[in-house]
Amino acid sequence: MAKAFYPGSFDPAHNGHIDVATRASMLFDELIIGVYDTPPHKNLMFTTQERVELFKDSLDGISNVQVIPFTGLAPDMAREVGAKAILRGLRAGFDFEQEFEMALMWRNLSPDIDVVCMMSALEHQFIYSSRIKEVGRLGASIDNLVPSHIARALSEKL
Repeated sequence: MAKAFYPGSFDPAHNGHIDVATRASMLFDELIIGVYDTPPHKNLMFTTQERVELFKDSLDGISNVQVIPFTGLAPDMAREVGAKAILRGLRAGFDFEQEFEMALMWRNLSPDIDVVCMMSALEHQFIYSSRIKEVGRLGASIDNLVPSHIARALSEKL
């Protein structure tokens, strides 16, 4: 049974994250999405539990996906949940270099766990959680970047 672990801060989850998770759910028997509790160097808008619930609600109806909080190293959590792969979404340009370096480190730490990268759909190449929060703070619409329940949650936070 092929199981993958998809880690991230997801603050908030956006249409690019949801697209990658939805497509991955069709490739793996089980997909565990790990919402990182306290990512270094990030100013989180949502609590860990809020991020977990928002992502869960975004994937309602997909039975082979689970969203959980986690701390520590992604390869350790992947091993703990029984995953043989860590899933990452890639946008054009900058993502590749950063994800490549991280994948090499994870393979060094856990050679038995592969890193699988999925290209983001073209319409999601420019979406970043930090940019969504910035644009939302400045009063612009983010309705086409996140599901409606996340847009409402973001609006309430702002």
